[in-house]
Amino acid sequence: MNDEKNENMNKCLVAMSGGVDSSVAAYLMKEKGYSPIGVTMMLHDQDLSCTAGTHLCCTPDDIEDARLVCSALGIPFYVVNFMDGFREKIIDKFIETYLRGETPNPCIDCNRYMKFGRLFEMADEKECSKVVTGHYARVEYDESAGIYKLKRAVDQTKDQTYVLYFLSQDQLARLCFPLGEYEKEKARVIAEEQGIITARKHDSQDICFVPDGDYAGFMEREAAERVRVALEESSVSQGAEIDDSARGMFIDTTGKIIGPHKGYYHYTIGQRRGLGVAAGDRIYVVDIISEKNQVVLGSNEDLFTRKVEAKDFNLISMPDKEAIIEEDDASNRGEIKLKVTAKVRYRAKDTSGILTLGPDGKATMMFDEPVRAVTPGQSLVVYDGEYCLGGGVIV
Repeated sequence: MNDEKNENMNKCLVAMSGGVDSSVAAYLMKEKGYSPIGVTMMLHDQDLSCTAGTHLCCTPDDIEDARLVCSALGIPFYVVNFMDGFREKIIDKFIETYLRGETPNPCIDCNRYMKFGRLFEMADEKECSKVVTGHYARVEYDESAGIYKLKRAVDQTKDQTYVLYFLSQDQLARLCFPLGEYEKEKARVIAEEQGIITARKHDSQDICFVPDGDYAGFMEREAAERVRVALEESSVSQGAEIDDSARGMFIDTTGKIIGPHKGYYHYTIGQRRGLGVAAGDRIYVVDIISEKNQVVLGSNEDLFTRKVEAKDFNLISMPDKEAIIEEDDASNRGEIKLKVTAKVRYRAKDTSGILTLGPDGKATMMFDEPVRAVTPGQSLVVYDGEYCLGGGVIV
């Protein structure tokens, strides 16, 4: 019985994407004495991703690469069909978010609702004690507080804690991120030294179900009726009839009409290129009013704000006591105020400010300095030094 228990404690489930990072993660876990089991997830119809010249995940070639890596490492390999729910939870949500005039982040949703959730279910089925991915992040256990913390990767340029802010304590207790201690280039060196075929493979960059990067075109192909209804409803709210030649207007920050656009879902906050508007100064998308099918254009200065609100905030861990602001008024309202830093997009820099957490999953960040191009649908992710405290969806 003890031998069987020890064997299960050494078993780990490794999410194999077919890329270099997950390949090296599997190798490192084997080197540590674990018995890895590789698994590649089929999340969507393969014909959505079979486009040459793109850097996608979850393609047939990725599955074959993962199979070959596992074979070379001498570990079991499974391909599992997790397509059930992907369209509803990821693709439909992607479309609905754009139709609300927001900009979705489907890769975070996929990690949260599909990959990690399903991985833990499979880990239980295979009696694996650990779940392993190739993310650049670290997990640290705070013995004094009795909690797990999500910590930035050693390679700050590749740190992926921003896309992992949704993790729970139960998940962190079983997660391993072996690459969190390595520089990206070191991972490639390890892969080359071990003869791993993915050593110089490009990282996936594009959204897997939009292989050509044309998000608006994808929506019009996959949800033509919903797009048509949304445009008709926005047109009615303006008291105007809609046709193919008049699908909405650009306006300036005073409400003055500048000219027609292609449909509000073609644009995102901060966009400058592809507007098709002639102007003396550089102009940017500064707001999207979906209910009126209007896109507001303004200057770069119009993109800056200090206040950012978020919903569905997930608190992974509390910061050090020095960062907790004690306010009687706040505690009476069930609020927590924290002196932290935060990012409003993956590549944004950390900016300090005061975070107010409400009892209903809502959060408000008041930055010390204005931040640029805050985009509804993206994520507000909060840090205390090296530790990711959690995050929520910007509203």
